[in-house]
Amino acid sequence: MPHQRLPSVIIDDTTLRDGEQSAGVSFTLEERLAIATCLDAMGVPELEIGIPAMGREEQEEIRAVVQLGLRARLLVWCRMRSEEIRACRHLGVGLVDLSIPVSDQQIQHKLKKDRAWVLSQVRRCVTEAVADGLAVCVGGEDASRGDPDFLLQVMEVAQQAGAERFRFADTLGILEPFGLYERMSRLRRASDLDLEMHAHNDLGLATANTLAAIRAGVTHVNTTVNGLGERAGNAPLEEVVAALTRFSGQRTGIDLTQFPKVSKLVEQASGMTLSPQKSVVGERVFSHEAGIHVDGLLKDPLNYQGIDPHAVGREHRLVLGKHSGRHGIRWVYASLGIDITAQEVDTLQLQLRHFARRHKRVPRSEDLLKLYDTVACRSACLG
Repeated sequence: MPHQRLPSVIIDDTTLRDGEQSAGVSFTLEERLAIATCLDAMGVPELEIGIPAMGREEQEEIRAVVQLGLRARLLVWCRMRSEEIRACRHLGVGLVDLSIPVSDQQIQHKLKKDRAWVLSQVRRCVTEAVADGLAVCVGGEDASRGDPDFLLQVMEVAQQAGAERFRFADTLGILEPFGLYERMSRLRRASDLDLEMHAHNDLGLATANTLAAIRAGVTHVNTTVNGLGERAGNAPLEEVVAALTRFSGQRTGIDLTQFPKVSKLVEQASGMTLSPQKSVVGERVFSHEAGIHVDGLLKDPLNYQGIDPHAVGREHRLVLGKHSGRHGIRWVYASLGIDITAQEVDTLQLQLRHFARRHKRVPRSEDLLKLYDTVACRSACLG
Protein backbone atom coordinates (compact mmCIF):
# COMPACT_ATOMS: atom_id res chain seq x y z
CA MET A 1 0.00 0.00 0.00
CA PRO A 2 1.49 3.42 -0.94
CA HIS A 3 2.26 5.90 1.81
CA GLN A 4 -0.41 8.53 2.42
CA ARG A 5 0.91 11.98 1.60
CA LEU A 6 0.46 14.38 4.49
CA PRO A 7 -0.25 18.11 4.12
CA SER A 8 2.73 20.37 3.53
CA VAL A 9 4.15 21.72 6.79
CA ILE A 10 6.80 24.28 7.81
CA ILE A 11 9.36 23.35 10.47
CA ASP A 12 9.86 26.17 12.98
CA ASP A 13 12.88 25.12 15.02
CA THR A 14 13.15 26.57 18.52
CA THR A 15 16.50 25.14 19.66
CA LEU A 16 17.80 28.67 20.27
CA ARG A 17 14.79 29.61 22.41
CA ASP A 18 12.92 26.72 24.04
CA GLY A 19 15.90 24.41 23.63
CA GLU A 20 18.10 26.80 25.57
CA GLN A 21 15.45 26.94 28.31
CA SER A 22 16.54 23.44 29.38
CA ALA A 23 17.73 23.54 32.98
CA GLY A 24 21.41 24.44 33.10
CA VAL A 25 21.77 25.24 29.38
CA SER A 26 23.22 28.53 28.12
CA PHE A 27 24.71 29.02 24.66
CA THR A 28 27.57 31.40 24.02
CA LEU A 29 27.20 33.86 21.15
CA GLU A 30 29.61 31.79 19.05
CA GLU A 31 27.59 28.64 19.72
CA ARG A 32 24.32 30.40 18.91
CA LEU A 33 25.68 31.66 15.61
CA ALA A 34 27.11 28.26 14.70
CA ILE A 35 23.83 26.46 15.48
CA ALA A 36 21.79 28.96 13.48
CA THR A 37 24.19 28.69 10.54
CA CYS A 38 24.05 24.87 10.55
CA LEU A 39 20.26 24.78 10.74
CA ASP A 40 19.98 27.28 7.91
CA ALA A 41 22.44 25.32 5.76
CA MET A 42 20.28 22.21 6.25
CA GLY A 43 17.27 24.10 4.93
CA VAL A 44 15.25 24.63 8.14
CA PRO A 45 12.77 27.33 7.02
CA GLU A 46 12.06 29.06 10.36
CA LEU A 47 14.17 29.64 13.47
CA GLU A 48 12.99 31.00 16.82
CA ILE A 49 16.14 32.69 18.05
CA GLY A 50 15.61 34.30 21.45
CA ILE A 51 13.70 36.30 24.05
CA PRO A 52 14.28 40.08 23.69
CA ALA A 53 12.81 40.85 27.13
CA MET A 54 15.81 39.12 28.74
CA GLY A 55 17.81 42.29 28.21
CA ARG A 56 20.44 44.05 26.16
CA GLU A 57 22.85 41.12 25.84
CA GLU A 58 20.12 38.82 24.51
CA GLN A 59 18.99 41.54 22.09
CA GLU A 60 22.54 42.00 20.79
CA GLU A 61 22.85 38.26 20.22
CA ILE A 62 19.54 38.25 18.35
CA ARG A 63 20.85 41.06 16.15
CA ALA A 64 24.03 39.05 15.52
CA VAL A 65 21.97 36.11 14.26
CA VAL A 66 19.97 38.47 12.04
CA GLN A 67 23.19 39.88 10.61
CA LEU A 68 24.22 36.43 9.39
CA GLY A 69 21.82 36.99 6.50
CA LEU A 70 20.26 33.55 6.75
CA ARG A 71 17.61 32.28 4.36
CA ALA A 72 15.40 31.13 7.24
CA ARG A 73 12.57 33.29 8.52
CA LEU A 74 13.50 34.43 12.03
CA LEU A 75 11.21 35.03 14.98
CA VAL A 76 11.47 35.90 18.66
CA TRP A 77 9.35 35.05 21.69
CA CYS A 78 7.78 37.29 24.32
CA ARG A 79 4.88 37.41 26.70
CA MET A 80 1.70 39.30 25.85
CA ARG A 81 2.97 42.55 27.40
CA SER A 82 3.47 45.99 25.86
CA GLU A 83 6.96 46.46 27.30
CA GLU A 84 8.10 43.13 25.88
CA ILE A 85 6.68 43.98 22.47
CA ARG A 86 8.65 47.23 22.54
CA ALA A 87 11.81 45.21 23.19
CA CYS A 88 11.26 43.50 19.82
CA ARG A 89 11.65 46.74 17.92
CA HIS A 90 14.76 47.46 15.85
CA LEU A 91 16.06 43.88 16.08
CA GLY A 92 15.63 43.15 12.39
CA VAL A 93 13.26 40.25 13.13
CA GLY A 94 9.90 40.41 11.40
CA LEU A 95 7.89 37.79 13.32
CA VAL A 96 7.10 37.56 17.03
CA ASP A 97 5.39 34.86 19.07
CA LEU A 98 3.23 36.58 21.69
CA SER A 99 2.56 34.01 24.39
CA ILE A 100 -0.29 33.96 26.90
CA PRO A 101 -1.86 31.21 29.05
CA VAL A 102 -5.17 29.94 27.67
CA SER A 103 -6.12 27.28 30.24
CA ASP A 104 -8.34 28.16 33.19
CA GLN A 105 -5.72 26.62 35.46
CA GLN A 106 -3.05 29.10 34.40
CA ILE A 107 -5.37 32.04 33.77
CA GLN A 108 -6.74 31.85 37.31
CA HIS A 109 -3.81 30.48 39.30
CA LYS A 110 -0.85 31.98 37.43
CA LEU A 111 -2.15 35.24 35.98
CA LYS A 112 -4.85 35.75 38.64
CA LYS A 113 -7.13 36.94 35.83
CA ASP A 114 -10.16 35.70 33.89
CA ARG A 115 -10.95 34.75 30.30
CA ALA A 116 -12.28 38.20 29.43
CA TRP A 117 -8.94 39.74 30.45
CA VAL A 118 -7.06 37.28 28.24
CA LEU A 119 -9.18 38.14 25.21
CA SER A 120 -8.72 41.84 25.87
CA GLN A 121 -4.96 41.42 26.23
CA VAL A 122 -4.73 39.44 23.00
CA ARG A 123 -6.67 42.09 21.10
CA ARG A 124 -4.60 44.97 22.49
CA CYS A 125 -1.14 43.42 22.24
CA VAL A 126 -1.57 41.90 18.79
CA THR A 127 -2.78 45.27 17.54
CA GLU A 128 0.28 46.96 19.09
CA ALA A 129 2.71 44.48 17.54
CA VAL A 130 1.13 44.73 14.10
CA ALA A 131 1.27 48.53 14.34
CA ASP A 132 5.00 48.15 15.00
CA GLY A 133 5.34 46.29 11.70
CA LEU A 134 5.63 42.82 13.23
CA ALA A 135 3.94 39.69 11.98
CA VAL A 136 2.34 37.90 14.92
CA CYS A 137 1.94 34.33 16.08
CA VAL A 138 -0.22 34.09 19.20
CA GLY A 139 1.22 31.42 21.48
CA GLY A 140 -1.43 29.60 23.47
CA GLU A 141 0.42 28.46 26.57
CA ASP A 142 -1.08 25.33 28.15
CA ALA A 143 -3.53 25.05 25.25
CA SER A 144 -3.74 21.30 25.84
CA ARG A 145 -5.65 22.01 29.09
CA GLY A 146 -7.69 24.85 27.58
CA ASP A 147 -11.40 24.74 26.84
CA PRO A 148 -11.67 24.12 23.06
CA ASP A 149 -14.44 26.70 22.71
CA PHE A 150 -12.32 29.31 24.45
CA LEU A 151 -9.35 28.50 22.21
CA LEU A 152 -11.52 29.28 19.21
CA GLN A 153 -12.45 32.61 20.81
CA VAL A 154 -8.77 33.43 21.32
CA MET A 155 -8.00 32.52 17.72
CA GLU A 156 -10.87 34.62 16.39
CA VAL A 157 -9.82 37.68 18.39
CA ALA A 158 -6.18 37.16 17.40
CA GLN A 159 -7.04 36.97 13.72
CA GLN A 160 -9.28 40.03 13.87
CA ALA A 161 -6.42 41.96 15.48
CA GLY A 162 -4.05 40.96 12.67
CA ALA A 163 -2.29 37.77 13.84
CA GLU A 164 -1.32 35.29 11.15
CA ARG A 165 -0.76 32.19 13.30
CA PHE A 166 -1.86 30.45 16.50
CA ARG A 167 0.56 28.19 18.39
CA PHE A 168 -1.09 25.31 20.22
CA ALA A 169 1.30 24.48 23.07
CA ASP A 170 1.10 21.14 24.85
CA THR A 171 3.13 22.85 27.56
CA LEU A 172 3.14 19.93 29.99
CA GLY A 173 3.38 17.16 27.38
CA ILE A 174 0.16 15.51 28.54
CA LEU A 175 -1.62 14.77 25.27
CA GLU A 176 -1.69 11.58 23.19
CA PRO A 177 -1.87 11.52 19.38
CA PHE A 178 -5.44 10.27 18.95
CA GLY A 179 -7.01 12.91 21.20
CA LEU A 180 -4.70 15.58 19.82
CA TYR A 181 -5.72 14.75 16.27
CA GLU A 182 -9.36 15.33 17.19
CA ARG A 183 -8.59 18.65 18.90
CA MET A 184 -6.48 20.00 16.06
CA SER A 185 -8.95 18.81 13.44
CA ARG A 186 -11.67 20.81 15.16
CA LEU A 187 -9.52 23.95 15.28
CA ARG A 188 -8.56 23.47 11.63
CA ARG A 189 -12.19 23.15 10.53
CA ALA A 190 -13.28 26.22 12.50
CA SER A 191 -10.50 28.66 11.52
CA ASP A 192 -8.35 29.52 8.52
CA LEU A 193 -5.64 30.98 10.77
CA ASP A 194 -2.27 29.26 10.37
CA LEU A 195 -1.85 26.63 13.10
CA GLU A 196 1.39 25.61 14.80
CA MET A 197 1.98 22.59 17.07
CA HIS A 198 4.36 22.94 20.00
CA ALA A 199 4.81 19.50 21.60
CA HIS A 200 6.68 18.59 24.78
CA ASN A 201 7.99 15.10 25.45
CA ASP A 202 7.09 14.43 29.09
CA LEU A 203 5.36 11.15 28.17
CA GLY A 204 7.64 10.37 25.23
CA LEU A 205 4.93 11.35 22.72
CA ALA A 206 6.20 14.65 21.29
CA THR A 207 7.04 13.24 17.86
CA ALA A 208 3.84 11.18 17.67
CA ASN A 209 1.78 14.21 18.71
CA THR A 210 3.52 16.38 16.15
CA LEU A 211 2.78 13.90 13.37
CA ALA A 212 -0.85 13.66 14.50
CA ALA A 213 -1.12 17.45 14.38
CA ILE A 214 0.30 17.48 10.85
CA ARG A 215 -2.24 14.88 9.77
CA ALA A 216 -4.96 17.09 11.28
CA GLY A 217 -3.85 19.99 9.08
CA VAL A 218 -1.49 22.23 11.05
CA THR A 219 0.71 24.44 8.90
CA HIS A 220 3.72 24.73 11.22
CA VAL A 221 5.42 22.59 13.87
CA ASN A 222 8.07 23.37 16.48
CA THR A 223 11.13 21.18 16.89
CA THR A 224 14.52 21.27 18.61
CA VAL A 225 17.81 19.60 17.76
CA ASN A 226 18.20 16.36 19.73
CA GLY A 227 14.83 17.05 21.36
CA LEU A 228 16.43 19.65 23.65
CA GLY A 229 14.01 21.61 25.83
CA GLU A 230 12.47 22.08 29.25
CA ARG A 231 11.98 18.96 31.40
CA ALA A 232 11.85 16.02 28.95
CA GLY A 233 12.36 18.29 25.95
CA ASN A 234 10.53 19.09 22.73
CA ALA A 235 9.77 17.20 19.53
CA PRO A 236 13.20 16.36 18.03
CA LEU A 237 13.89 17.90 14.64
CA GLU A 238 15.59 14.75 13.41
CA GLU A 239 12.69 12.46 14.39
CA VAL A 240 9.97 14.66 12.92
CA VAL A 241 11.71 15.18 9.57
CA ALA A 242 12.83 11.55 9.24
CA ALA A 243 9.34 10.32 10.14
CA LEU A 244 7.67 12.63 7.63
CA THR A 245 9.96 11.27 4.93
CA ARG A 246 9.52 7.65 6.02
CA PHE A 247 5.75 7.62 6.42
CA SER A 248 4.56 10.03 3.75
CA GLY A 249 7.45 10.61 1.37
CA GLN A 250 7.00 14.29 2.18
CA ARG A 251 9.87 16.58 1.32
CA THR A 252 10.44 19.24 3.96
CA GLY A 253 13.38 20.83 2.18
CA ILE A 254 15.59 19.85 5.13
CA ASP A 255 18.74 17.87 4.35
CA LEU A 256 19.25 15.47 7.26
CA THR A 257 22.49 14.14 5.81
CA GLN A 258 24.04 17.23 7.40
CA PHE A 259 22.35 16.62 10.74
CA PRO A 260 25.18 14.84 12.64
CA LYS A 261 27.19 18.07 12.62
CA VAL A 262 24.51 20.22 14.27
CA SER A 263 23.53 17.37 16.59
CA LYS A 264 27.08 17.12 17.93
CA LEU A 265 27.35 20.91 18.12
CA VAL A 266 24.16 21.19 20.20
CA GLU A 267 25.19 18.27 22.39
CA GLN A 268 28.49 19.98 23.22
CA ALA A 269 27.04 23.49 23.54
CA SER A 270 24.22 22.35 25.83
CA GLY A 271 26.24 19.92 27.92
CA MET A 272 23.33 17.49 27.51
CA THR A 273 24.92 14.15 26.62
CA LEU A 274 22.85 12.03 24.25
CA SER A 275 21.90 8.48 25.07
CA PRO A 276 23.76 6.08 22.75
CA GLN A 277 20.32 4.73 21.82
CA LYS A 278 18.73 8.13 21.09
CA SER A 279 16.67 7.62 17.94
CA VAL A 280 18.25 8.71 14.65
CA VAL A 281 21.34 10.37 16.18
CA GLY A 282 22.46 8.09 19.03
CA GLU A 283 25.89 6.49 18.66
CA ARG A 284 24.48 2.95 18.60
CA VAL A 285 21.22 3.30 16.67
CA PHE A 286 22.78 1.91 13.49
CA SER A 287 25.05 -0.57 15.29
CA HIS A 288 24.35 -4.30 15.04
CA GLU A 289 25.64 -7.11 17.25
CA ALA A 290 23.10 -9.95 17.42
CA GLY A 291 24.13 -12.83 15.16
CA ILE A 292 20.79 -13.21 13.39
CA HIS A 293 20.63 -9.48 12.62
CA VAL A 294 24.22 -9.24 11.40
CA ASP A 295 23.81 -12.31 9.19
CA GLY A 296 20.67 -10.82 7.62
CA LEU A 297 22.27 -7.40 7.22
CA LEU A 298 25.31 -8.85 5.47
CA LYS A 299 23.04 -10.66 3.03
CA ASP A 300 20.92 -7.57 2.30
CA PRO A 301 20.82 -4.33 4.36
CA LEU A 302 17.07 -4.08 3.82
CA ASN A 303 16.59 -7.17 5.99
CA TYR A 304 17.21 -5.01 9.09
CA GLN A 305 17.01 -1.43 7.84
CA GLY A 306 13.94 0.61 8.76
CA ILE A 307 15.65 3.91 8.02
CA ASP A 308 18.49 4.28 5.53
CA PRO A 309 21.34 5.57 7.74
CA HIS A 310 22.82 7.48 4.80
CA ALA A 311 19.66 9.60 4.67
CA VAL A 312 20.58 11.03 8.08
CA GLY A 313 24.33 11.20 7.54
CA ARG A 314 25.07 7.87 9.24
CA GLU A 315 26.07 4.34 8.24
CA HIS A 316 25.58 0.81 9.51
CA ARG A 317 28.20 -0.40 11.97
CA LEU A 318 28.77 -4.05 12.85
CA VAL A 319 30.11 -4.57 16.37
CA LEU A 320 31.08 -7.64 18.34
CA GLY A 321 29.81 -8.71 21.74
CA LYS A 322 27.98 -11.37 23.71
CA HIS A 323 25.41 -12.05 20.99
CA SER A 324 27.74 -12.08 17.98
CA GLY A 325 27.48 -14.96 15.54
CA ARG A 326 30.18 -16.59 13.48
CA HIS A 327 29.49 -14.61 10.28
CA GLY A 328 29.72 -11.31 12.13
CA ILE A 329 32.98 -12.29 13.85
CA ARG A 330 34.55 -13.31 10.56
CA TRP A 331 33.37 -10.12 8.84
CA VAL A 332 34.63 -7.74 11.53
CA TYR A 333 38.03 -9.41 11.75
CA ALA A 334 38.27 -9.44 7.95
CA SER A 335 37.70 -5.68 8.03
CA LEU A 336 40.74 -5.52 10.33
CA GLY A 337 42.76 -7.48 7.78
CA ILE A 338 42.67 -10.79 9.65
CA ASP A 339 41.38 -14.02 8.11
CA ILE A 340 40.47 -16.26 11.06
CA THR A 341 39.98 -20.02 11.09
CA ALA A 342 36.81 -21.83 12.12
CA GLN A 343 38.45 -22.90 15.38
CA GLU A 344 39.53 -19.32 16.11
CA VAL A 345 35.98 -18.12 15.48
CA ASP A 346 34.64 -20.48 18.13
CA THR A 347 37.28 -19.45 20.65
CA LEU A 348 36.82 -15.75 19.94
CA GLN A 349 33.07 -16.11 20.38
CA LEU A 350 33.63 -17.29 23.94
CA GLN A 351 36.24 -14.59 24.59
CA LEU A 352 33.85 -11.89 23.34
CA ARG A 353 31.16 -13.06 25.75
CA HIS A 354 33.61 -12.87 28.66
CA PHE A 355 34.73 -9.39 27.50
CA ALA A 356 31.13 -8.10 27.36
CA ARG A 357 30.35 -9.31 30.88
CA ARG A 358 33.55 -7.87 32.29
CA HIS A 359 33.76 -4.48 30.53
CA LYS A 360 30.09 -3.62 29.77
CA ARG A 361 30.95 -2.01 26.44
CA VAL A 362 31.60 -2.72 22.78
CA PRO A 363 35.22 -3.83 22.18
CA ARG A 364 37.32 -1.37 20.24
CA SER A 365 39.69 -2.35 17.43
CA GLU A 366 42.62 -2.58 19.83
CA ASP A 367 40.59 -4.85 22.11
CA LEU A 368 39.75 -7.15 19.21
CA LEU A 369 43.40 -7.33 18.17
CA LYS A 370 44.46 -8.24 21.71
CA LEU A 371 41.81 -10.95 21.88
CA TYR A 372 42.98 -12.34 18.57
CA ASP A 373 46.63 -12.29 19.64
CA THR A 374 45.69 -14.28 22.75
CA VAL A 375 43.73 -16.84 20.74
CA ALA A 376 46.40 -17.11 18.00
CA CYS A 377 49.15 -17.50 20.62
CA ARG A 378 47.20 -20.24 22.37
CA SER A 379 46.62 -22.05 19.07
CA ALA A 380 50.35 -21.81 18.24
CA CYS A 381 51.33 -23.15 21.65
CA LEU A 382 48.93 -26.07 21.36
CA GLY A 383 50.12 -26.74 17.84
